[in-house]
Amino acid sequence: MIFRLLEDQYADKAREAKALDRRFMQLALTLGRRGLGRTAPNPAVGAVIVKDGIVVGRGWTQPGGRPHAEPEALARAGEAARGATLYVTLEPCSHIGKSPPCADAIIAAGIARVVSAIEDPNPQVAGQGHAKLRAAGIVVDVGTCADEAARDHAGHFRRVREGRPHVILKLAVSPDDKIGAAGGKPVAITGEAARARVHLLRAQCDAVMIGIGTALADDPLLTCRLPSMAKRSPVRIVLDRALRLSGDSKLVHSAREVPLWVMTSDTAEAPAAAKLGAAGVQVLRVKTSEYGLDLADALRTLSDKGITRLMVEGGAQVAASFVEAGLVDEVWLLRGPNEIGADGVAALGALPLSAITQSSSFRVRASEKLDHDTLTIYERV
Repeated sequence: MIFRLLEDQYADKAREAKALDRRFMQLALTLGRRGLGRTAPNPAVGAVIVKDGIVVGRGWTQPGGRPHAEPEALARAGEAARGATLYVTLEPCSHIGKSPPCADAIIAAGIARVVSAIEDPNPQVAGQGHAKLRAAGIVVDVGTCADEAARDHAGHFRRVREGRPHVILKLAVSPDDKIGAAGGKPVAITGEAARARVHLLRAQCDAVMIGIGTALADDPLLTCRLPSMAKRSPVRIVLDRALRLSGDSKLVHSAREVPLWVMTSDTAEAPAAAKLGAAGVQVLRVKTSEYGLDLADALRTLSDKGITRLMVEGGAQVAASFVEAGLVDEVWLLRGPNEIGADGVAALGALPLSAITQSSSFRVRASEKLDHDTLTIYERV
């Protein structure tokens, strides 16, 4: 009986310890998300230092990718870091890059235990950071909130493993699966709460992409228009095989304030490219296929330029092309309350929306109401 009581007490303490680990890792994940869309090509990492149950240091990857989260947290903790536990959402780096190894800073600070959410697949790290910490006598536990960390670092993981950004397709559709009125005329489908969520998503991505059809029809700005967040606007990208983008467009006029990249074919006319370049636009030439620009090559080009999280906003042809090519990793499907009618523009052109909503390639990750609209997030299986 005594042994049974001792076992129960031990199990209770173990559960309490795991619950505390999850609590502090959740805080680290929340801090790390502050850097989404601002740290490319580095991952947006969060770190929390805890001593005697009290948070003594917090940090997250800074704009541009450095300083990293761990030295930020260590600097705030100071001497209190000695003997403390560090919670970090990604394995600390162990190699010398543009900043010293985080593993060395952790060892020098006297951290006693490191709780790491997930191993970094970067070949320059890939378990070596954890190994270095253990070799220094630090207790290392890996795996707390690993699934959430994998989602937060999906852009980094995708770039390392597949040589392309993590692609998020955003669709705002009516109940009858339309994204525009007859003739491609723009129409407000969702309300203010949904639009605010879209602008927040823009701020959390490194780049936002549209096709030339949408650029010509809507003349969008594609910036983040949430209060005080204009500086969080992503790189704007237009797929424009024949360089038809007008120099009078809002995109081109704002190219010196917010980066604008136009992806075009190798055969696009040089004078048109030079004219855009003179306005501050960066013209990127990629391979073509019989259907248009080669999306896989476009994504490789973006990855080479450090883009880790790409938001695709349309239109229908671009969205369908990404879906058909198997290059969509997440879908943010916003549904408004009002039907548009049979003559409206179908969400994916000739491709039915069921290619996402009823496909075995996607599963629902989350769903929520945004006033009169509904947001459903699908992720690739």
